[in-house]
Amino acid sequence: MSQTPIRQEDLKVWSQAYEGSKERQLATLALSKTDLKDAVYAVGNSFRMQQKFSVDIPTLPATNQERSGRCWLFAATNVLRERIAQKLNLEDFQLSQSYLAFWDKFERCNYFLENILDTAHLPTDDRNVAFILTTGVHDGGQWEMFANIVRKYGVMPRDAYGETYQSGHTASMNSFLNRSLKAAAVKLRKLAAAGADRAALEEEKNAVLEKIYGFLASCYTEPPKVFDFEYVDADKQYHLERGLSPQAFCEKYVGDLLDKTVSIINAPTASKPTHKTYTVRYLGNVVGGNDVVHLNLEIEEFKAAVIRQLEAGKVVWFGSDVGKHGDRDKGFWDDRSFDAGLMTGLDLEISKADALDYWFSAMNHAMVITGVNLVDGKPNRWKIENSWGDKSGEKGYYVCSDSWFDQYVYQAAVEREYLGDLAPLADEAPVMLEAWDPMGTLAD
Repeated sequence: MSQTPIRQEDLKVWSQAYEGSKERQLATLALSKTDLKDAVYAVGNSFRMQQKFSVDIPTLPATNQERSGRCWLFAATNVLRERIAQKLNLEDFQLSQSYLAFWDKFERCNYFLENILDTAHLPTDDRNVAFILTTGVHDGGQWEMFANIVRKYGVMPRDAYGETYQSGHTASMNSFLNRSLKAAAVKLRKLAAAGADRAALEEEKNAVLEKIYGFLASCYTEPPKVFDFEYVDADKQYHLERGLSPQAFCEKYVGDLLDKTVSIINAPTASKPTHKTYTVRYLGNVVGGNDVVHLNLEIEEFKAAVIRQLEAGKVVWFGSDVGKHGDRDKGFWDDRSFDAGLMTGLDLEISKADALDYWFSAMNHAMVITGVNLVDGKPNRWKIENSWGDKSGEKGYYVCSDSWFDQYVYQAAVEREYLGDLAPLADEAPVMLEAWDPMGTLAD
């Protein structure tokens, strides 16, 4: 098909339309000294974003991921800490996000190098190889990736393994790490092309991993193998458990929760029929760990499972696109509180399915749902625990409208029992999606 250039006669018509439009002239005045995101704010609609909920689970203070992409780890550990804090009668408690981040980074480096070896026979411009190389290793993740790390390495309290500057400011660390991995990929692919056997390739890979382990230990400090668990409960009673391993702590205080939890998604695209499970090629972090598997549900089924878990007094990990229709200072997301179409004059409507297919929207941040407001049995807003500190929202807690939830929430981790009759669907063999599918995006 031939392409059509912009013509001078077209420009004349469009200029006249702009000059004759009072709406465009008014918008020009408004936008000349105002940030566009502020100019589209529909303040009247925002009044509905109240922090009042018919189902409101008491939870601990908000956490802060600092300048890192560890939201998925913070959200997941926030789910676990509520169970532990309730069991031990604690008023404040955190699990170590750094401990899990250390092992995720290290395991993901091995995952990357193994994928490089698996695709060494393909050219670098092959789409799968290009995806592996451009993705590299970074902070983001999904629920099952968290579960894989915990199953293998356990968990520990934050007091036993806290934060360093690098754990909370990961950009430079990730940059050097990925440069090292790219250099290793070059060498491994050249060795493979020269006919090196698996033993030689494994030796080279392990030499790389040894250096990476040392680098990560320098950034985080080396994770302890055992620790003492000290805490003071809400009755001001001191407790001490000596010589716990992270695995023993996990077995005692987390139990089988991870194995009972299912990842559900709402991806209403033609390529992903509902009531089927899906996995994504090259999505993971632990070689030999569980595959990331999602059960695709209709949005009403998705929300019903989340509500049932909330009504049982259990918070819910979830992933969404927080870049749309949000006010960070006030702490809410609501598509009705911003009228960008009126201010810009642009046609901005796009369905959730098309937003996924055309890469307008995908999951990019994970948080915790801690409440919901039900009116006549239907939700109209949801309470959210974020990990951006306590200076925004209501001490770090946010609210989203149900209409925003429908459009921009993509994933949640719910216990199997709250799926009801849909639970057996989670056991079906998953359909393999390509590595670049939107459901493979990572929350960071």
